Amino acid sequence: MKLLYTIIGMLVILFVITFSLKNTNPVHLLYYDVIDVNVPSYMLIFISFGVGVVFTGLLDFFERMRLVRKASRLNRRIKVLEKEAKKKPGETEVLPPESEEASTL
Repeated sequence: MKLLYTIIGMLVILFVITFSLKNTNPVHLLYYDVIDVNVPSYMLIFISFGVGVVFTGLLDFFERMRLVRKASRLNRRIKVLEKEAKKKPGETEVLPPESEEASTL
């Protein structure tokens, strides 16, 4: 399997190199009077791809943090319920109310 990943990685790198060599025509970028540059067309595509990867990574990070908070909240609730289940049948404990966010998810 490692050999397959190595071959696929080499093919991707070969594609990137040949793409870069064939697309060296300069592209004039002008944004009002703030940005006025000439960049190779392959660089413009790679930068756009890189910005997309970073943006997607940030969105994934925030989603993971939301899920971590939800999991810890649910684990606390499980501990309370387990503690209640271990008590004697006549004893009861008041459970903390669920937040609206937890009930909608």
